Amino acid sequence: MNGPVEVANPVIGKPALRWSSRARSIAQIEAELGKIWTSISLTTSNQDGVPERHVAARSSVMNLVVVAGRGEIGERVASIVEGLTGRHPSRTIIVSSADPDGPAWINAQIEAHCMLPSATAPETCSELVYLTCGGESGQHLSGLVAPLLIHDLPVTIWWPGEPRFESHAAQDLLPMADRVIVDGSGWSGDGIPGLAALAQLPNRFQLEVFDFALLRQARWREAIASSFDRPGLLPFLGHLERIEVRYAAAEGTPGAANIVRPLYHVAWLAARLGMTVVDPVSAGTGAWSGYDAMLRHDRKRIPVSLRPIESAAPRGTTLAVELYARRGRSELVLEVTAYAEGVVVMTSLDDERLPERRFLAPRRREPDLLALTIDAAGRDSVAEEVLAMTATLVGA
Repeated sequence: MNGPVEVANPVIGKPALRWSSRARSIAQIEAELGKIWTSISLTTSNQDGVPERHVAARSSVMNLVVVAGRGEIGERVASIVEGLTGRHPSRTIIVSSADPDGPAWINAQIEAHCMLPSATAPETCSELVYLTCGGESGQHLSGLVAPLLIHDLPVTIWWPGEPRFESHAAQDLLPMADRVIVDGSGWSGDGIPGLAALAQLPNRFQLEVFDFALLRQARWREAIASSFDRPGLLPFLGHLERIEVRYAAAEGTPGAANIVRPLYHVAWLAARLGMTVVDPVSAGTGAWSGYDAMLRHDRKRIPVSLRPIESAAPRGTTLAVELYARRGRSELVLEVTAYAEGVVVMTSLDDERLPERRFLAPRRREPDLLALTIDAAGRDSVAEEVLAMTATLVGA
């Protein structure tokens, strides 16, 4: 198939493939993208049964550049982006590298996915360029990507795998970006070096940073904050004595767990409560000792503990956040846990268990997280504050 794809019975609200072609050079890709908007049309019937032509409209809100690395990652990302056609149409360029030591070559699949919002509205379309490059072509990504961008629209770079921010590819692409999306929870090791590098990007390249690992924790943050809405508990926020986060680790290899998610919990609390870092995070000496840090709130020092717990959950998954506070003679213990569909908060005041609170808040998936980053562009001050505090926590 090379050109328009006929859709006999379009389904309202469901994206459909409307164009598919291939190209082997940047000039050919540009030419194919230009053909799309003179070729796609969609005919439906009005109330009287008379055919109507719904003009396809390129209504992109951004350029999305995905550094896929491996082909299977690109395929997964393509399915996610396709699902956002009606909500956030974009020109998406998915870049994969192959055979870096061979001759230079380019192979691209160009697609347009369109959707009818309603029976009377014109269809809206998004473009997808699946670009695989080999040899020297894969070493100069900006030269491949820049000609394919829609001018005057923001550029988002999404690294679904583990980015190497000091690599030539990163240094090549980041200057053209307005925002970067990552998922720190999947990085190798404990994730601390990646966090340190990530925290430097806003100042180095004047861009926004979104981490899916942090965005997923919104339900935890909302549950913790709402727990202190109760008048009797609110004063304890100024009297925290200890913070402990427990996270999942595999049997025999606790040190291999990624601690990005546990660190983000601590960074959020420290940022929102105006704390400072006395001692950055450091690993303990024992296999199961985890990590420790020291914060300061006013004149009080607050120890922080990140503790691995043997669990069947994915390594690095937050199992519980515990806050300990003492005000006068009263002691407060607040424990927060989460499951697939919600968050649970258990509170004890002077050893008396208060009614358990449950918050219905399903765990967000990648399509929802991607849409959230688009909606929050330029308006997510919490992410900015947490990232800056995380940098201090890891000693960046």
